[in-house]
Amino acid sequence: MMSSKSKFILKAAFIVGTLDILAAFLNFYAKTGKNVGIVLKYIASSIFGKQAMAGGEDMVLTGLLLHYLIALIFTLFFALIYKNMWRWFQHTVLIAIIYGVFVWLVMNLLVVPQTLALPIPFSWSAGLINCLILIVCIGLPLAYLFRKNSDF
Repeated sequence: MMSSKSKFILKAAFIVGTLDILAAFLNFYAKTGKNVGIVLKYIASSIFGKQAMAGGEDMVLTGLLLHYLIALIFTLFFALIYKNMWRWFQHTVLIAIIYGVFVWLVMNLLVVPQTLALPIPFSWSAGLINCLILIVCIGLPLAYLFRKNSDF
């Protein structure tokens, strides 16, 4: 049987994973007008390389599962550090900004370069937009949810 903390973490991961992927879809579609399934295939390409981009529904599903796994990992890490973050900063929005920037840095400097995904050329405008998405869709919800949950 799952503890209330485990259930809370799973729910929080689902919320931030959903917000983040929806924002990624909107951002991608606004820029390209193309099918947003490409976003999920790109995520799957981190494991399967170029062949994921030519894949079908299996690669879309794989990308979605990987996305939620990553959201869960970042939520678990947030759960581990939240008490210290609150002790140091005592401001939900500041914690959200710090954590969103942290997620962006980890993903862009550590995780994605180690995968088989094709590199996307860096641009400051895209980087800023993507960082803001992570602040709004991951940092703010996590900071708010954990602040409201007395178990953390």
